[in-house]
Parts: sequence; C-alpha cells; structure tokens
Amino acid sequence: MSLDMSSMKKILPVLLICLAVMLAGGSTLFVQDVAAEEPAAAAAPLKADPGDTAWLLASSALVMLMTLPGLALFYGGLTRQKNPLSTILHSFICLCLGSIAWVVFGYSLSFGPDVGGVIGNLDWFMLRGVGADPHPTYGPTIPHELFMVFQLMFAAITPALITGAIAERIRFSSMLWFLGIWSVAVYYPVAHWVWGGGWLGAMGAMDFAGGTVVHVTCGMAALVACIVLGKRKGYPATPMPPHNLPMTLLGAGLLWFGWFGFNAGSSLGANAQAVGAFVATHTAASTATVVWMLFEWAHRGKPTALGAATGTIAGLATITPVAGYVSLFPAIIVGLAAGIICYICVTFVKSALGYDDSLDVVGVHGVGGATGCILGGLFNSKAMGGAADGMFYGGGFTLMGAQITMVLSVGAFTAIGTFIILKIIDVILGLRVTQDEETEGLDVSQHGEKAYHM
Repeated sequence: MSLDMSSMKKILPVLLICLAVMLAGGSTLFVQDVAAEEPAAAAAPLKADPGDTAWLLASSALVMLMTLPGLALFYGGLTRQKNPLSTILHSFICLCLGSIAWVVFGYSLSFGPDVGGVIGNLDWFMLRGVGADPHPTYGPTIPHELFMVFQLMFAAITPALITGAIAERIRFSSMLWFLGIWSVAVYYPVAHWVWGGGWLGAMGAMDFAGGTVVHVTCGMAALVACIVLGKRKGYPATPMPPHNLPMTLLGAGLLWFGWFGFNAGSSLGANAQAVGAFVATHTAASTATVVWMLFEWAHRGKPTALGAATGTIAGLATITPVAGYVSLFPAIIVGLAAGIICYICVTFVKSALGYDDSLDVVGVHGVGGATGCILGGLFNSKAMGGAADGMFYGGGFTLMGAQITMVLSVGAFTAIGTFIILKIIDVILGLRVTQDEETEGLDVSQHGEKAYHM
C-alpha cells in the first residue's frame, strides 16, 4: 500500500526518533564496559546464587504479569463498554515505554551512584557496567542486571496505576507525554530517595516493596490528575457501572498472584524473609477482602463482587511497604486497617470532596500505601528483617518519625510535580478529549476500534 506525502510527513518524526535511538545505541558499542576498567578487588568476588537468581527471575515475570494482563483487565472491566480497549492500552503502552526509558537512563537515575541524596548519576546509562556480576548493595547473590529487570517492572506499573484515575476522558497522546515526563521527574527521584541511596533511606525510612515509591506516588498523582482534568461528562448524576465485572475479577486474581513476586521478590532472594513476606501479603489481602465485604454488606445491604475485588487490592497495597518486616498478627492488623480505612475513603471521602477518581486509585493505592507505611512505624521488627524496630517493639518514635516524613515529603513532591507537568501539557497539547469524543467513547475516538461488535 503506497503512502501519500501527507502520511509521510506524519510518520517522519517517528522515523527520525527511531534513527536517533539506533545511532545512540550503536555508539555505546564503542564504550568500554565499566566493569572491565576496574582493577581486580582484593576481596573474593560476589557470586550469584542459582536459587536466588531463579526466584528473582520468576518474581520479575510475576510483577510484569501484574501490569499485563492483571491491571489491564482489572481496569478494563471497570470502565464502560465504549472505553475498555483504550484503558487496557494504557497499561500495555506504559509497560513498553517504561521499559525503554528504564534501560536507557531510568535505572541509572534511580539506582546509580548518588548525587547529593537526590538522584543517581548517568554512570549506568544504557546499562553500562550493569551485567552478570552481583552488586554488593542491590542483591549480592543475584546478577546486577537481574535487579535492574526486577525494578524495571515496578517503574512500569506505577504510571500505569495512575491511568485508572483519568480513564475515559484523557487524550491518548497527552497521556503518553504526561506519564513519560512524570516517570523522569517524579518516579525516578523518589525511587532514589528511598531505595537508591538517597536522603530518605539514609534517614532510616523503610519501604519494603513500594508503599511510597509506587502507591503514594501513583495515588497522589491520581488525585491531582483527576482534579486538573475535571469530572467525566455526566458524573456523578449519570450511573457509570463497570461493563464487565468477570474481567475485573480475573484481573484482580492476576494482580493478587503477581503481588507475591512484587512483595516476596523484594527480599532479593529465596530466603526466610521472602517466605514471611509471602505469608504476610496473602494474609493481609484475605483479611482486607473479608472486612470490605462485611462493611459493604452492612452499609449497602448486599456484598458485591466489585467490593470484594477492591478490598483485595486495598489489602495488597497496604501490606506492601511492610510485608518483609512484620509477623503474622501485625499482617492481620494491616489487613483490617486496609479494609476499614480504604472503604471509608472510597465510599465517603471521595463523595464528600467531589473529585472523579474513575477507578478509585486514590482511595485504594494512595491511602493504602500511606497507611501501610505509617503502620510500619508501629509494627516493623528487626526479628523479621527490618533495619529498625517500630514503636510496639521498643523502637520508640524514631522509625515512626522517619515513616511520616517519608509519606509527607513524597506526597508533597508528587503533588507539586504532577500539577506542573499536567498544566504544561494542557497548555501545549490539551489534556481532555472533546465532549463529542467522550460521548462516542475513547476506543473509537482515540483508536478507531471497538471492543465488542454485537
């Protein structure tokens, strides 16, 4: 099929970008590997353990499963019948673009050698020096490149989570720009602050698997984004029920399954801490599901499948920052807190404040992640693998102070950064689809497709 000049002009920028990337990538072939330049160390070199390596490979795949197909199906089923493809594509493209940015420069900025406690440098640009040998900090029993891959999956799913708050009304092109810039300006610095040798980690704040790095950032960004974008046409007067709850329940099950890699994998080995995180994760999720169901039953008169699935995700998000640091009873308490606090936020607080968080990212992920981090100040234990004891284990207020500082600073930084990015994109490109496009549905107006032909 021949292309006319108009079509060629449209694809020319994409071709030029691809060419630039190929040239940049080719230039790295002539750069000597950092590891080869370093003199041999006097101490015995670190060696990858086959069991730990196998577990982290599996965990990385499990976390990818959370994004595709887990989150994609969970969000896709929650939208109206005219929007599931666009919503699923948000998760799909977040994984792809997030992966490219991460291996090129994102990993280096997040976990590379520290610059002032704020960001990593670009020593590991294009994974220069990141290879099969373990890193003494980032998993001394697994290949450094495997740690990079594991963290890649976290960096990919976090912006994908945000899309649930702005589903059914954001322009696809604007979403791509927003999530790309947001990852660089917000996610990479926060990941460095907490996990990459930055100032929050140095002050003793503890986030086992992403309560702040993933859930507080995506929750706060979702809150700002849905306020800046405005409400969906007809909200809240027009009913907007999910179009496919079986799809949502399937997605929730896949998310739960993948979350074992998310949390238990964060032990960075097939060890006792991984087992403890696995048990804590499952227990908290089960508890939150039952609590949410009971609250909804008492409040609305009937338990719903949607409520059970939402309670599960709330429990999983809330246990994430403490999964590897708490024993069984605290895990149950975390599940109880998730079921109660997140239910109140989704059911009452959202209505009272009036913001249109399409798929409840704020009340589930943002509130859940923050709640789990604060509870870590009470229940984290050295005996379970934590670096410090919480208040209930004789640790005093030191850890609690660090946890509160972490949640507040990350929340504030994310809110400010998200607002600035959205406003700039809105001025240049425009954020929302038109009223007619929203009425028609984003599947057709943005992508020229329909999920169902009946």
